[in-house]
Amino acid sequence: MTSYNRDTLIENLLDQTEIVLKKAIEWQLIPHSTFALRPSSESWSANECLQHLNSYGRFYLPAIESVLSRSEKRESSTQFSPGWLGNYFTKLMMPGTDGKPSTKINSPKDHAPKTIIESRLVISEFIDQQEKLLALLNTAKKFDLNAVKVGISIAPIIKLKLGDVFRFMIAHQVRHILQAERALAKTGMVQEKLKVISLTTLD
Repeated sequence: MTSYNRDTLIENLLDQTEIVLKKAIEWQLIPHSTFALRPSSESWSANECLQHLNSYGRFYLPAIESVLSRSEKRESSTQFSPGWLGNYFTKLMMPGTDGKPSTKINSPKDHAPKTIIESRLVISEFIDQQEKLLALLNTAKKFDLNAVKVGISIAPIIKLKLGDVFRFMIAHQVRHILQAERALAKTGMVQEKLKVISLTTLD
């Protein structure tokens, strides 16, 4: 399995998060009626896509912050080797070359949006989460991404390497930001497409 230089990987993750953050800031200019419009009865609106991501952020960001506060700083390992499960989850989330998901996944009920919340509030929370994620990524530069472990949302007793949690989180965000873009395109909102940085290879 591919091994990554820790600093190069984190820079990739930072770059992709910055791109996602910029996109979210631009979305603040879109009216709620457009942002919350479903392209079909079976598809989420951009609003619902961000609600879904916010629900994961509420779990993972405090979990990462907590584990980093309790971990020793280890700079001995400058390489990160993905675990098989973390790598599987990341590849599952990353879009295909056409920007669409390569695998259909049913979202857990706990993370599925149940109602429409005012879009400005949804986007504002998402922006705050991206800023927090950037701060955590910068903090992680001082740690061994292999040694620090974080429990996953569907079963906290199962722990993944911190590097895998970051990769999965950001790949998951890319998946649903692209979905939100497709929903907005159906409403006639033509925008610059999200730039996707591969999180499964650094070649």
